[in-house]
Amino acid sequence: MALPLYDSQPARRVPWVTYVLVAANVVVFLLTPMSNFATWYGDGEVRECNAVHFGYEYGAVPRELTTGDRQPLPTEVRYECGPADHAKIPWTSAFTSMFVHSDALHLLGNVVALFVIGMGLEDRLGRWRYLAAYLLFGLAAVYGFAYTSPDSMVPLIGASGAIAGVMGAYVILNPRGRVVTWVLPVIVMRLPVWVVLGYWFVMQWLSLGQESNVAYVAHICGFVAGALFAVLARRAGPARGFAALSRG
Repeated sequence: MALPLYDSQPARRVPWVTYVLVAANVVVFLLTPMSNFATWYGDGEVRECNAVHFGYEYGAVPRELTTGDRQPLPTEVRYECGPADHAKIPWTSAFTSMFVHSDALHLLGNVVALFVIGMGLEDRLGRWRYLAAYLLFGLAAVYGFAYTSPDSMVPLIGASGAIAGVMGAYVILNPRGRVVTWVLPVIVMRLPVWVVLGYWFVMQWLSLGQESNVAYVAHICGFVAGALFAVLARRAGPARGFAALSRG
């Protein structure tokens, strides 16, 4: 396993949008029942049920996204935790799900990757284009996952789909870049960005079909969306395209 730690190419501007996205993910997590900080959600089974209800309220449920209608909670959830009393507009969960994480480790892995890779992409796209692209990649990941599992009632949560899009765009726009990477368990190496992110993408692909709570399809959809976005940006013309993308 490889974890990017630092983009060796210095940014030309302060990556405020990346900072805000990282901070938003951390703050939202601290205010959810998935965090031990939020003591107002109770303890033990009460907290666990609040976390389940929270996931269904703000997570992206494929059946809700593909039908456009809110669905009743699964029978086993109602039996163990009771009915949910929230009102939900399904399409809004495609956005809110990007800021909800299941636990601190889930959050940490995502914000580290966002911080390292996001800074470089923001530097190349400019702040507002980068923010719009980030949300677009997240939507592509969420809906890609939903339409490949249209009957699923398991909520999708986490920023990893959007971050996968950031990775896909970055490897196209900066293929010669290098990333300082922690290769577990102890080795720190300076590797080409296409090696690190290409390896990550291949591992997502090879993991398809495994029984896991990781949404590999969402990662792949986000990465492909980011790569396609970057290809279109580059085809606008090397000089004119990058001059335009660097503003903002």
